[in-house]
Amino acid sequence: MAYPKTAAPKRKRTTDKASKASPAPSAVPASPDLPAIERRVLEYWAADQTFAASVEAREAGVNGANEYVFYDGPPFANGLPHYGHLLTGYVKDVVPRYQTMRGRRVERRFGWDCHGLPAEVEAEKQLGISTKAEILDLGVAKFNEACRTSVLRYTAEWERYVTRQARWVDFANDYKTLDLSYMESVMWAFKTLYDKGLIYEGFRVLAYCWRCETPLSNTETRMDDVYRDRQDPALTVWFRLRTETGEPTNEKIAVWTTTPWTLPSNLALAVGPDIDYAVLERDGEKAYIGEARLAAYEKELEGWTRTGTVKGSQLVGRRYEPLFDFLVEQAGPNAFQVLAGDFVTTEDGTGVVHLAPAFGEEDQSVCNANGIPTIVTVDDHTRFTSLVPPYQGLQVFEANKPVMRELRERGVVLRQDTYTHAYPHCWRCDTPLVYKAVSSWFVAVTKIKDRMLELNQQITWVPDHIKDGSFGKWLANARDWSISRNRFWGSPIPVWKSDDPNYPRVDVYGSIAELERDFGVKVTDLHRPMIDELVRPNPDDPTGKSMMRRVPEVLDCWFESGSMPFAQVHYPFENQEWFEHHYPGDFIVEYNGQTRGWFYTLHVLATALFDRPAFRTCVAHGIVLGNDGQKMSKSRRNYPDVNEVFERDGSDAMRWFLMSGPILRGGDLIVTEQGIREAVRHALLPLWNSYYFLALYANAEGLEGRIRTDSPHVLDRYILAKTRELVVDVQDRMDRYDVPGACASVREFLEVLTNWYIRRSRDRFWAGEQDVIDTLHTVLEVTCRVAAPLLPLTAEVVWRGLTGGRSVHLTDWPNADELPADDELVQTMDRVRQVCSAALALRTAHGLRVRLPLPSLLVAAEDAEQLEEFADLIRDEVNVKRLELTTDVAAHGEFQITVNARAAGPRLGSVVQDVIRAVKAGQWRTTPSGTVEAAGVELLEGEYTRRLVSKDPGAAAELPGGTGLVVLDTRVTPELAAEGMARDLVRIVQQARRDAGLEVTDRIILTVDAPDEVLQAARTHEAFIAGETLARQVVYAPVPDGAEGTVGDGAKVKVKVAKV
Repeated sequence: MAYPKTAAPKRKRTTDKASKASPAPSAVPASPDLPAIERRVLEYWAADQTFAASVEAREAGVNGANEYVFYDGPPFANGLPHYGHLLTGYVKDVVPRYQTMRGRRVERRFGWDCHGLPAEVEAEKQLGISTKAEILDLGVAKFNEACRTSVLRYTAEWERYVTRQARWVDFANDYKTLDLSYMESVMWAFKTLYDKGLIYEGFRVLAYCWRCETPLSNTETRMDDVYRDRQDPALTVWFRLRTETGEPTNEKIAVWTTTPWTLPSNLALAVGPDIDYAVLERDGEKAYIGEARLAAYEKELEGWTRTGTVKGSQLVGRRYEPLFDFLVEQAGPNAFQVLAGDFVTTEDGTGVVHLAPAFGEEDQSVCNANGIPTIVTVDDHTRFTSLVPPYQGLQVFEANKPVMRELRERGVVLRQDTYTHAYPHCWRCDTPLVYKAVSSWFVAVTKIKDRMLELNQQITWVPDHIKDGSFGKWLANARDWSISRNRFWGSPIPVWKSDDPNYPRVDVYGSIAELERDFGVKVTDLHRPMIDELVRPNPDDPTGKSMMRRVPEVLDCWFESGSMPFAQVHYPFENQEWFEHHYPGDFIVEYNGQTRGWFYTLHVLATALFDRPAFRTCVAHGIVLGNDGQKMSKSRRNYPDVNEVFERDGSDAMRWFLMSGPILRGGDLIVTEQGIREAVRHALLPLWNSYYFLALYANAEGLEGRIRTDSPHVLDRYILAKTRELVVDVQDRMDRYDVPGACASVREFLEVLTNWYIRRSRDRFWAGEQDVIDTLHTVLEVTCRVAAPLLPLTAEVVWRGLTGGRSVHLTDWPNADELPADDELVQTMDRVRQVCSAALALRTAHGLRVRLPLPSLLVAAEDAEQLEEFADLIRDEVNVKRLELTTDVAAHGEFQITVNARAAGPRLGSVVQDVIRAVKAGQWRTTPSGTVEAAGVELLEGEYTRRLVSKDPGAAAELPGGTGLVVLDTRVTPELAAEGMARDLVRIVQQARRDAGLEVTDRIILTVDAPDEVLQAARTHEAFIAGETLARQVVYAPVPDGAEGTVGDGAKVKVKVAKV
């Protein structure tokens, strides 16, 4: 038996797991259990240590010049993997496998994100607590120990999951952001940025989670699922204007807000200086409201008469009576006036904005610019403080109702309703955020924004539009990055301050050595509370009383993620030379939302620290959706369970489904069981069936295939040249990170291999021709290497079965120059396939099965003469008695043009009607560029359709691109019908042979039981039937328990096969 030639694992060391690796099956099964086969491959890899061998087989080169560096965006280890991780993980495996085959050394180090709110929220759930106060009561040490335990809870599950998806990664040499070495590098980054003047402490309005009691960065409020619809109260109130001396007037101004709880903290109003405001009067009172909003308030303003219009600039500087008097003294002399704000619009509300500088970013900016201070009226849990006595102790959202009630009682409410809008929530605890002025540490991103934009141009983005699209725009609008969190589990802000303002001093540390030098103790842990215990006397205090104490905040975990390239190798304390030669990384991949997350933070720190991009190429994929097009949800059960898919279809099926879809080109992908199963049908089974077919016939004839590319047969020459094209095309696409395109090329090639080359070569396989065995062996060996990154498990089994080699993943990428090139033959044969495909489609459309012979096929095309060499092949493939080839297309067909008025109308306007009339009158021409011109207007692609219509009787179809047409004579004579029934009968007998378990060489006695018309057809074509089925004798007699089937137009037959 020539196939399979599977070699036993080469074990470097014996382990129980290795010694129990399942043996390979003794023959190639026709219907493979793909998941079981995959499990055997995984066992083999573990025993053989194939992954390690694939890395060690490639030299690093001088200064690592031959190393390919990719960054494994680390997951949070305190949760189980999901489809997003699965998708990204496959890409992280496909690309390194390909690069390894291209000769690069690719080390794949796994990493774990361990710090931050995700870990803290999970620990809180496990501990049954939910507030910072409860954490402090428990003790920071105990809480952080719970976090440490939590973040590594699922590492074993992760390893099993990643291994099952056939992703090669180094778990033994992983890194964790909680490692002391990693945290020291992060500390160095902070200190370096501080020394460059790129880190500062500020008091700014930021998104604030009142459950976690910490600010969030702009990045964190732009993540997926952060915004969700929320219904809030909307309130329109009257503010009474005052004179310059502070006396009340008869004038008032309408102000709209969706946060009534901020009104007690109001310190100013803002109008658009160029906006028109309507002046209204009633009963001696005068009111102002945005002119564009009058219709929206028509009901509430009934009885008011419009008497004029003023520009917003005319209202700027007007004083008004505070709605609440809580902050009059603290606010100072500049508060409670109308200010100009370019951000004010009339899209909703009244065209007048109320400003509470402690609770709005723009509010704070315009107020501070006009000498109005920021006064925070709530505590860390966003409960009102004693500054607002009536509402003291109320959480701000709870205060909405009593605030509105009081204002209604005072008669200053113009309208109260509800407002549904997208509102940000905490990305980890799902709490609706507030915007609140807090003290925070910032990276001065705005100082380096221009350089970030410049360096972005050095990055290759896939898809390309990300560069100047979502990522470029995010950079262009970048704000300073809030990097401190008022939390517990994270890298510490390495800043120590004097606890006595009379003797100010600030120390910023960038290494453990610096800490040990100043504090005189051994530092073995940088986490809280240990780091907080480092206290020393203030060197600048001559009294010796004040102490240097660390600021309480920890770093945003995204700062740590952005530090990954250097922190994972403990740069600059170790591996300086290695880092300089391996940075930026060659490749990263994550979903496109990371343009505002990981991609961004990597880029910020790379620019600020090293003045270079962090990565050379980035694949930003879309989002995986459930089968209903919605976000995947356990409660909706709208996606197939990953482990069930692994057990039913296998990992390669899932890999192919995800890698071949639109998601790696930035689109979203709906995951369905049907889609995954189609991956089996379109990719895995064609490859496997080709291998099975080779093994079946080679083993039957006792032949063994070998690598050869010199067969003179035209079909062999064609498929070898197509294989060369496959290698070139997939290599080009993979070099451009076009993984879906590579999948498409492989799929199209497998279609040609199975449904053209193998099917058209069956007789040669049956005859045991060595040329065809060698050619298919060669083609499959090359195809397995090409498909290895995309179908690593299936390709492994087939390749080892073909060659007996150790692993396809230890081989080099195929060299296209070792395969013959024959562009002319490929072009002609592809044209033959086009012709046959068009004709067979006509058969299908007219319900004419392929086994039914038809009288004739006409092919009219300018290149028809090139098809003459393959006339017999076309006749046989389409199953017609006569083939006519002609280059006179005009004699058999004509083009018809239809104008797409909906597409052309917006560009052409009324002229489109002239074009339509000209086309209908036949007054159009094809331009030299191939487009259509009518009525003096050249139509663009998409503005018209052109099709070739036959002038002959029969069923007609246009060849691709309007390059010709085929006309199929669909008349069926009794003689043709009889021959068709004989062919149908052969199909039934062949299936009966398979069902009986016969070898392809076994001879039989065939018994046929059928209606008279079928028996008559069988007797007429008995020699044909016997030859096709290896029947030494055909008997016509009743068959009580044979194989059943239908022939012709549904006639039922029974057959019995008996081995001779």
